[in-house]
Amino acid sequence: MSTIDTTAPITDDEVFASHAGGKLTVESTMPLDSKRALSIAYTPGVAQVSRAIRDDPARHATHTWASRLVVVLSDGTAVLGLGDIGAAASLPVMEGKSALFREFGGLNSIPLVIDTTDVDEIVETMVRLRPSFGAVNLEDVVAPRCFELEQRLIEALDCPVMHDDQHGTAVVVLAALTNATRLTGRRFADTRVVIAGAGAAGIAVADILLEAGVGDIILTDSQGTIHRDRDDLNVVKARVAAQTNRENIIGGVTEALEGADVFIGVSSSQVPEEAVAAMNDDAIVFALSNPDPEIMPEVAARHAAVVATGRSDFPNQINNVLAFPGIFRGALDAGARRITPAMKVAAATAIADIVGEDLSAEYIVPSPLDERVAAGVAAP
Repeated sequence: MSTIDTTAPITDDEVFASHAGGKLTVESTMPLDSKRALSIAYTPGVAQVSRAIRDDPARHATHTWASRLVVVLSDGTAVLGLGDIGAAASLPVMEGKSALFREFGGLNSIPLVIDTTDVDEIVETMVRLRPSFGAVNLEDVVAPRCFELEQRLIEALDCPVMHDDQHGTAVVVLAALTNATRLTGRRFADTRVVIAGAGAAGIAVADILLEAGVGDIILTDSQGTIHRDRDDLNVVKARVAAQTNRENIIGGVTEALEGADVFIGVSSSQVPEEAVAAMNDDAIVFALSNPDPEIMPEVAARHAAVVATGRSDFPNQINNVLAFPGIFRGALDAGARRITPAMKVAAATAIADIVGEDLSAEYIVPSPLDERVAAGVAAP
């Protein structure tokens, strides 16, 4: 009996063969192997259900798949590390995300790529499609438009909406930081965090850390630290500037990291080793860019007590799949119309708690393959 070598390098042939014909199928929940079965599943039996929903709209939630269906929605403008590749090219990624919902969250999911970048058009499309789904996972939309689009969808739709690139990342970062500070003996209120990258993920990480009570945060973008004296900030960055960087530090990531406790990288920029060396003792470094971390973990480990990356081949992978399947499952189980900041913080706590007494410098978050994760996050 042959076995698959899971350590062998992945080849192009293997990748393309796996994606041939797409990665998703739709299967019936009941056998269609007789005339009686056809009459129940389709006509004439289905007409009874349609009439019942017409007369009692609440039956739409109990007698269709919509209440357990997550739409993975993208315009293809910020796909992985590929950038703006368009709707069609983004579809394989959205198929993969839908497969993760099914595998890790037990939820039905379909990818929906939309060939427009106009926020009004996307919102109108989703409003018209609303009877067909129960939740929206917004994916790979470029910042800052993603902030407006998410807020507009939340306001227009009476169902859970979440931009995973923002909030999934933020939840897992908070979970990891909860355990990393526990390991290094820090309190959130006394901790200074530097976030490199002020796009979708960086802003959301800052927001959730502020919600959790982190004492001070400094964000940097391509122009340097975000501070109150800058006159080139968009409305989102201006809001963040008013809530962070208490000492109004001006400069780049090197200046920001001097005396900092935590570095979180969510950009493609590189961080020099000497900047990490200037952090406080027992520093925490989350270098999350893929495939190239802002600083390689073996280098960061010379100066930091805890190191995490976004890669699966190093310890402490900060992976969104730890968060979004359970968050959506929990919201749909509860019949929630919104995914609130409190729900996100609770999800981070649930992820951190799974580590428990096994906590160590190389184990601050559970594996994405840990079957306890989605159920723990979804639990009321």
